[in-house]
Amino acid sequence: MRSSTPPAVSTPSASTVEFSSYLQAFGDRTVLTDVDLTVPAGELLVILGPSGCGKSTLLRSAAGLGTPTSGSVLIDGEAVTDGDERTAFAFQEPRLLPWRTLEKNTEIGLPRGTAKDASRTEVARLLDLVGLTGRGALRPREVSGGMAQRVSLARALARRPGVLLLDEPFGALDALTRLQMQDLLLAIHDEQPTTVLLVTHDVDEAVHIADRIVVLGPVSESPDAPATVVRDIRLDEPRPRDRGSAELAHVRADLLSALGIDTGASRSTSARGSQHRAEDRTRVS
Repeated sequence: MRSSTPPAVSTPSASTVEFSSYLQAFGDRTVLTDVDLTVPAGELLVILGPSGCGKSTLLRSAAGLGTPTSGSVLIDGEAVTDGDERTAFAFQEPRLLPWRTLEKNTEIGLPRGTAKDASRTEVARLLDLVGLTGRGALRPREVSGGMAQRVSLARALARRPGVLLLDEPFGALDALTRLQMQDLLLAIHDEQPTTVLLVTHDVDEAVHIADRIVVLGPVSESPDAPATVVRDIRLDEPRPRDRGSAELAHVRADLLSALGIDTGASRSTSARGSQHRAEDRTRVS
């Protein structure tokens, strides 16, 4: 189940991301330290961790929106540049322009110089990809939060990025819409493969969508301790996944434990183990 070096999936539209000896400090406070993380091309990586541990900071560095204090961030072996065009970013809030239609909001993401006919065709394809066929003439005020977030994804994908960076993209949605959007993301990833780095606080979301999950946590018990990767788990469970499967329940319990949340699962497992050892001793005697 666990692997710190999962196999690469080579696709034409996906890039490899590598954080090496990554350290990020703000003033006198070190937020992240000793982060060594390689995300193979085509992988859907989910980053979990408590608030303030530096999850979004990692994403921003991958997008070229921030420079590490030391260490490096590489995409396909080359240093990330300011506002790196090999990446695209989608946030928790859709950030659509209210005066533009959904088509025009999506069009913003297209590379500069895209011909008008090609632009029209690509925007239609993207809106179809995110389940908004025939809705392009609507404006943001006329659609739900889930539909607006679909447009945000379409706009990010318009760049055909090698790396798609998602910062809690479904965090502001209601529970049912969030589940639907998780499945939509998986469908999009199948249709338009790219490397995905997604930040979330939702353990169930991580377990449902991820190829691999890394957990950020403090390096010590000091309240000012910086974070690093404290757990690295690869999920081999095939998709579509049964949200109630026993195997995923074990992964979920492991993740919650890594986040410092005691669910009682570890105590139950320990108790069952003690019982089995006692039964074994009885049989031996």
